[in-house]
Parts: sequence; C-alpha cells; structure tokens
Amino acid sequence: MERSDHVAMIVRDPHWLPHRYDPGHDAVHFLKLDRDQIGRATFLTEQELPDGLPSVILGREESMVPAPAPAPVHLILHSGYCCSTLLARAFDRPGLATVLKEPTILNDLAGWRRRGDHAGRVAPAAADILRLLARPYGNDETVIVKPSNVLNGMAASLLDAHPGMNALLLHAPLPIYLGSIARKGMWGALWVREHLVGALSDGIMQLGFDRDAYLGQTDLQIAAMGWLAQQGVFEALAHRFGPDRVRTIDSETLLARREDALARMAALFGLPLDAGEIGLIADGPAFSSHSKSATPFDARDRAREQTEISADRRDEIEKVVIWTEAVARSAGIPLTPSAALLD
Repeated sequence: MERSDHVAMIVRDPHWLPHRYDPGHDAVHFLKLDRDQIGRATFLTEQELPDGLPSVILGREESMVPAPAPAPVHLILHSGYCCSTLLARAFDRPGLATVLKEPTILNDLAGWRRRGDHAGRVAPAAADILRLLARPYGNDETVIVKPSNVLNGMAASLLDAHPGMNALLLHAPLPIYLGSIARKGMWGALWVREHLVGALSDGIMQLGFDRDAYLGQTDLQIAAMGWLAQQGVFEALAHRFGPDRVRTIDSETLLARREDALARMAALFGLPLDAGEIGLIADGPAFSSHSKSATPFDARDRAREQTEISADRRDEIEKVVIWTEAVARSAGIPLTPSAALLD
C-alpha cells in the first residue's frame, strides 16, 4: 500500500484516536480503539487504556489530508472535582454523542504551551488536533471533549479557532471543592500545588500576589487560589463569547436540577433529546454510580461523603472561604461566573 493511501486510511477512520503529540517532530501518535473501549475508559490515558493497542505515528501536516468532515464538536471545561466525569458519562451515547474524556494529547499541547518554546505554533497545532478528535463515529453523532483542567488556559484560542463549538463551564462551589481536596490528604495537597505551578505558567493567576507569597499559604489556601483563578478564566470566557456559546453551572445545581440541566446542555450542544430521553439519562447509571469506579454511588452517598471531614478541617475550610471572598473582591473575580446554564 502506498504511504499516501495508508495515511488516508488512518485519518479517515475515527477509531484511530490521536493520543499523543510530539512537538519536537510535529508528529501525532495514533492508537486504534473501538467505540466501546473509548466509552469504558474513565480517562483516555495510558493508565486507563488497554495494553498493546495498534499504533501509528504520522506528521501533523500529513494527518490533515482530506478526511470526513468533522462532526459538531463541543467542550465540557471544568475546574476539577465537580462531577465533570459524571456529566461526560451521561452524554456518551452511541448514535447521539461520543465523549472523549481527558485525551492525553490535549495535555501534551498544554504542557508545550507552558514550556514557552512554541513561538506561536501551539494554536494552529491545537486547531488541527481538535479537528482530528472531532471525526464522527456515526453520521449523526456529535463529539464532546472533556479535557483535563490543564487546558483551561488555552480554551479561548480553541473557541476562536472553531466558531461552531460551544462550551459548558463546570465548577464545584468553593466549600465543596475544598472539602474534596481535604479528604484526599497528601495527594490532594500535591495536586493543588501542581495546579498552582501550571496556573502561574498559564498567566491566569492574577490575584495580586507575587510568586514568593504563594509559598507562605496553607494547602487549602493554595487550593482556593487555584479554584479562584479558574473562576476568573470562566468569567472571561463567558464575557468574551456570550451565552449563545458559553454557559456555566456548578456541581450542586447540576445534581439538584439534573433534568433541567441536561435539557439546557443538550440545547447548547445541539443534541436532539426529548423529555423522555432526558429523564432516562437523569435516572440512569451516570447519576447512580461512582464516575471513577462505576460502583453504586448516588446523591445520598455524595452528601454523606461531604460530611466525612474532621472538625479542625471544617473550621479551616470556613476560614479559607472567608479569606478567598476577600481575595476575590480585591481581584475583581466573581465567585459565581455569569452566563448561568439555569435561571
């Protein structure tokens, strides 16, 4: 088979998932997965995907040979620990939408951007890679991409590059978010500090502190500042692109008004779901099992989990919330972004 024919076969087949990007060689690493494997994976990472998948490496430019027109593609952006994986599972339905949960290739792009060695090449590469991710699995399927929150710093450039793409911006209320971090102990503390480093590299940590000042903050203060930086990004996206393209919601509103939220989200993403189908999703496994383990886990389990915090940690969370409210006022960042999905 001629190489051009081989390349065309790969690029026209959406089962060849663009998995990694090598900016040094401007190359895309593809893995072959079937639709079920994509749906079953909690995240599209090496840790979650099966071993020994067929793979191929193509140059990015040759990967853009004529291919099927991309499906409608939309984004679920999130600030972490806010039911984004649950929501992704809810809409991942053959014949309706394929949801790509945290594709590693998008993390590669974010890392390249953060290293600062890209000389303006990240945006066109990101636009091409998103086009590859948007290849349709069926004639009527939409593609929904739920990136890791490391991508939020470049979300505006993606929305600029794809005028037909809309985004839902999802966050947890600050006390709920801080409780999630506190319950994770050392691993939560390490995660929020890693997130802080990334946010500083992205230039989104505009809170009035110099870099040295962050070293003097507690783990939960660091968590709160990372959360607040994301709220600033979301507010900027809502203001720049308007409610026709960008909507926001918090995790607790999503869970309390799931049918309303699902209906509005379906409209935002152009998904043809009637009230009966919305009801089936709202009562389905996405909302009654744990998003990471698929074990039974509903709203009562979630509420009980949120109470499993020691008294001293609850006291610290309350103090950090008050402190963050003052930082938010000083920085001019609303604690609740505009363009709400629900009235």
